[in-house]
Amino acid sequence: MEEIVEALTQQQEELSALLVTADLDLPSACAGWSIGDVVLHLAHTNDLAIASAEGRLPAVAAVPPAGAIDDGADALVARERGRQSGAELVARWEEGTFALRRALLACDPSARLQWVAGTLAARTLATTRLAETWIHTGDIAYGMGVRLAPQPRLRHIARLAHRTLPYAFEREGLTMSGPVAFRLTGPDGAAWDFGDDEAPTVIRGDGVELCHVASRRVPPGDTALVGTGPDAQAVLAVVRTWA
Repeated sequence: MEEIVEALTQQQEELSALLVTADLDLPSACAGWSIGDVVLHLAHTNDLAIASAEGRLPAVAAVPPAGAIDDGADALVARERGRQSGAELVARWEEGTFALRRALLACDPSARLQWVAGTLAARTLATTRLAETWIHTGDIAYGMGVRLAPQPRLRHIARLAHRTLPYAFEREGLTMSGPVAFRLTGPDGAAWDFGDDEAPTVIRGDGVELCHVASRRVPPGDTALVGTGPDAQAVLAVVRTWA
């Protein structure tokens, strides 16, 4: 758990550095959301994650459809938009990052926690927070006209994308025909290998590009990722890192 939380800390610090000079009224890469809206959304989802880690999140009767989750997030942002000054909003988000890290470190990494689409391991919850924070850091950087260098910590996000492929297929009403392997390269040249060598479907290429595809920020066709095997096209179409 410590390794994931350290990666999450680094990602949160990268975002904090951006927010020092950010104009929260600028549009972000999220359609219809300003930079301030993205910060508010991250504050909301961090609060949910803290409640989950502390055992305060109620169980869900059924996995909600993806559209319902997105609509709910948008409604929360719309309801609270403009209630706080920019400085208050950034302070709220930063306070939540500290509380989230404390709550995650207090968890058994394998403990099952309630989340918006069922239960997941505490370690997986921490990794989803890393993934979402990275995604929205990019959305904010885009609005500011800033390019951020990809970091080796994104390996955790690629691993999450690989491990949750069965869930991604299920959410789309599809069935995997067999195991999938990722053979990727990180920004520092390190191999990001996930899955067995005998897997019939293999995705090869740049690990950061895979993370962008899994975040639904870049279409697979705009990358140099190459897939072989029966599920290659479907993997690149459905891979995701969130509920």
